[in-house]
Amino acid sequence: MATISSIITNPRERTRFLKFAVVGVFGFIVDFGTFNLCLFGFHTPRVLAGTISFIAAVISNFTWNRYWTYPDSRSKPILHQLVLFTIINAIGLGIRVPILHYLGPVLIGLFKQLNLPIFAPVFLGSNGSLVVAVIIVLFWNFFVNRYITYNDVE
Repeated sequence: MATISSIITNPRERTRFLKFAVVGVFGFIVDFGTFNLCLFGFHTPRVLAGTISFIAAVISNFTWNRYWTYPDSRSKPILHQLVLFTIINAIGLGIRVPILHYLGPVLIGLFKQLNLPIFAPVFLGSNGSLVVAVIIVLFWNFFVNRYITYNDVE
């Protein structure tokens, strides 16, 4: 099983973590693109925009992880893995939403005080809180999915 030390010392686990991280970058693009489209294009409330973007990223990430990061994980049916992956990510959403809800306004206020000329404080604060949430949930998702969803690989 994957541990922090196995990621460092085991080439196979390190490769999986790096692939998981690359998938995460694509998920990040899907997440941020959808989040900003909802938030600024459709004027969706921040937490709802974050939830919608999270779901889009989960679908993308499951597909890429199933077929690229863990192609040797085939002892479980795809629907079973999707359910496990979704449950774990839903718990990640439970970690993410309070971060968006509580940290977003704090960062917006901070950026208002900084009065930066490049981006609006709402943009910076909302996306800043999303960055923090994504990093925390990345580690949750990797380790829990490795132990539960993809525990059938060596």
